[in-house]
Amino acid sequence: MSKNLKSWVLLLILACIWGSSFMLMKKGMFTENGEKIFSALQVGNLRMLIASAILLPLSLYNLKKIKNKKQLLYLCIVGFCGNFFPAFLFTYAETEVSSGFAGMLNSFTPIFTLVLGFLLFSNSMTKFQVLGTVIGTIGIYFLITSGKNVSFKGDWSHIFSIILATFLYGLSLNTIKYKLQELSAAEITSLGFLLVFLPSLFGFFFLNTATVFLESSEAMNGFYAIAILAIIGTALAVFLFNGIIRVSSALFASGVTYFIPIVAVIIGFYYGETISNWQILAMFIVLIGVVLANYGAKLFSRSKKT
Repeated sequence: MSKNLKSWVLLLILACIWGSSFMLMKKGMFTENGEKIFSALQVGNLRMLIASAILLPLSLYNLKKIKNKKQLLYLCIVGFCGNFFPAFLFTYAETEVSSGFAGMLNSFTPIFTLVLGFLLFSNSMTKFQVLGTVIGTIGIYFLITSGKNVSFKGDWSHIFSIILATFLYGLSLNTIKYKLQELSAAEITSLGFLLVFLPSLFGFFFLNTATVFLESSEAMNGFYAIAILAIIGTALAVFLFNGIIRVSSALFASGVTYFIPIVAVIIGFYYGETISNWQILAMFIVLIGVVLANYGAKLFSRSKKT
């Protein structure tokens, strides 16, 4: 399998995993009847604790890979900006925002990846990358505004929390691509989670998470959803994500967030939500943006030759 095809296969697998993560967050917080199980903070914290605990043996093995303080700083950015803080920001948002809407807002990530790469990491932008990102964003806008199944009951802080999370994702993406090139995807993933293990362990006791297991009859059902979210949707997914960044580009990897809303809408449709013709059209616009941003230059050069 070529490197290019491998990147696309991993990207689509990742989109399916993360597209379903928003529903798993909901199931960790609420029962089928909408009754509370775990709080938003408890879900975010458990997600980080389980993921970092699963990776702990590998993390300790790779600890020797940290060579200096600057490298440690970059790993902190990846661990906290790419994993820890977004876990809490998304669960907070989903107390009032639907899973589909959260998935759609997550598509701001490529915008921040492009802008932060240009402003902070001296990464040049081609006209096709800019145009593709703009088209993809237009598609996301239509996907949001045309979705009858999208619900939003809270204040703007819930939307802003997702936008802030995507900003942090963009910072983490560029840090991996331009500052941690000497480390493998497995090393970056394990060491990033190692740095959030102790804060997550502290959070487990500080947030009185154990009390939920003792007092709620639905605790285990919520925990199962969180465990799947942590192991597959976090530890495994971040490993795949970091691998994509290593073999392609930060912008290409961030393109997964253009596919996540599509998966989120399909899952919503499976659970009885409706999907409109406008949403289908918006999905195609998103795909056009992704292809243009990543392959626009190649396609244009080929057309000129012919």
